[in-house]
Amino acid sequence: MTSALSSLSLDLATLKASYDAGAFTPRDVVDEVYRRIGAAGERPTWISLVPREAALARAEDAAKGPLSGIPFAVKDNIDVAGLPTTCACPDFAYVPARSATVVERLEAAGAIVIGKTNLDQFATGLVGTRSPYGIPTSVFDPDYISGGSSSGSAVAVAGGLVSFALGTDTAGSGRVPAAFNNIVGLKPTKGLLSARGVVPACRTQDTVSIFALTVADAAAVTAAAVAYDNDDAYSRRAPRPFALEAHAGSLRAGIPKSGLEFFGDSEAARLYRASVDRLAEMGAEIVEIDFTPFQKAARLLYAGPWVAERLAAIRAFADGNPGALDPIVGGIIRNSASLTAADAFAGFYELAALVREAEAQWRAMDVLLLPTTGTTYKIGDVLADPLRLNSNLGLYTNFVNLMDLSALAIPAGFRSNGLPFGVTLIGRAFEDGRLAAIGDGLHRKLDNLRLGATAATLNETPAVAAAPPTGRVSVAVVGAHLSGQPLNVQLHERSARLVRTTRTAAGYSFYALAGTKPAKPGLVRDNRGAGHIEVEIWDMDEAAFGSFVALIPPPLGIGTLALADGSLVKGFLCEHHAVGDATDITAYGGWRAWLAQRA
Repeated sequence: MTSALSSLSLDLATLKASYDAGAFTPRDVVDEVYRRIGAAGERPTWISLVPREAALARAEDAAKGPLSGIPFAVKDNIDVAGLPTTCACPDFAYVPARSATVVERLEAAGAIVIGKTNLDQFATGLVGTRSPYGIPTSVFDPDYISGGSSSGSAVAVAGGLVSFALGTDTAGSGRVPAAFNNIVGLKPTKGLLSARGVVPACRTQDTVSIFALTVADAAAVTAAAVAYDNDDAYSRRAPRPFALEAHAGSLRAGIPKSGLEFFGDSEAARLYRASVDRLAEMGAEIVEIDFTPFQKAARLLYAGPWVAERLAAIRAFADGNPGALDPIVGGIIRNSASLTAADAFAGFYELAALVREAEAQWRAMDVLLLPTTGTTYKIGDVLADPLRLNSNLGLYTNFVNLMDLSALAIPAGFRSNGLPFGVTLIGRAFEDGRLAAIGDGLHRKLDNLRLGATAATLNETPAVAAAPPTGRVSVAVVGAHLSGQPLNVQLHERSARLVRTTRTAAGYSFYALAGTKPAKPGLVRDNRGAGHIEVEIWDMDEAAFGSFVALIPPPLGIGTLALADGSLVKGFLCEHHAVGDATDITAYGGWRAWLAQRA
């Protein structure tokens, strides 16, 4: 049994199959985990461990649930009852009586906590070098950084020491270490997982993240962890339950038409291009977008007022313990003290403008595919130039939480020197389940399917089972809600997605209604109109559709439209009595053409 255990993959599917077959027990697996931790002791992955006998006892008494007998690690800025929370700062340490909500939920699902992992102090950094407990390294080359700030969590998973690990992600800490260690990093929509019991970095931007060997594992953990938490002021109710859901319709994948930077890493550029090609092979339409608003937002995280949130989180401690902070971390945090309330509002306004500017790009795409990082670095280089190189690593990650987006980092191949490269799929808020379904397919198209640095491969695990899209409504808009028109924002406020532009079947008359502000048209099916009227088809959640319909004033309403291709869709119609004093504009074939004629 010892030999079989030593080669056992800790991915969820393998463990579940082993338990169901009676080959091993959770106690056997936990005992093997501690043996592996002892054998891998040269890497400073852990800050504290649950005592072995206590973990073995938990394995025997673990709750029955979807994660029964699954060992996991917790980043040491997340509370685990009875273990110190240090945030990689010994003077800050305290021992909580209660675990964080997310830990409680995972234990209730049967998972077994093994210990607390190393991190960049106070979760400030993307490099993994800013800890007094030592520097975790890439599992593929000890000369290279592990990525941060969730360094130990990523290394523990990639090294086959646990099945999954919790990290946190503010600027990319749940994605960069995944890329550097050939594993999956799921960064949920902000507020989807409770942050009660998590020491904040930037409280308005933080989210707990999941590291796992496969997308299926990350999704299973997320499903168990998701819950609205009234004790977390930033917890949010999702518009639909988290689930692996297939994308509705043809997938449009955005890539930057310019602004891509790989910092001289030609192999990273090649591997990114290969990922774009693989996504196209899956049937996605590749769309070039303007990356400028995202790039500008990324700079705001450290050049704007949000860095002051890091000071707000630990100000009393920092003021009372001036020598306790890592010099780099301390410098970043203390320098924010000069920011004013006016600076903060200026930053909020700038971010809002960039989010609005980015809406034009989201109208053209469903997901954004980016390198997780443009390159990677040796530890010595980062220690010699800590701020600039750290900043380079955040180019494709820093904007995501600021702009309230979801993200999934997946492996994307290896350089010739054996170091892994990763890409990230980015979607709108609460698109987490759909990103996972797409990401699993993209991950499985790799030639090298190695899981982390283990001997296991992805093709030994089952692909995710994505359900057909549910709870969605397609609606046709004809006037003020069209792209670029004054009421289009109501669709974007509901995370609606533009599916296509098409035309109605014949039999509709089209009118410019009198006295409406903003100006609106009326579409009437009278079987007399000969024109095919231009419409846009938008897709949204059922709940969002309900709130959208509630905004529609008479004489307009939602009915069923016939399209030129013979299909039916919900869409705007006008009560017939309202067109008596309206202008018949059917001959123009659409609202935009009529507006252009008037201009």
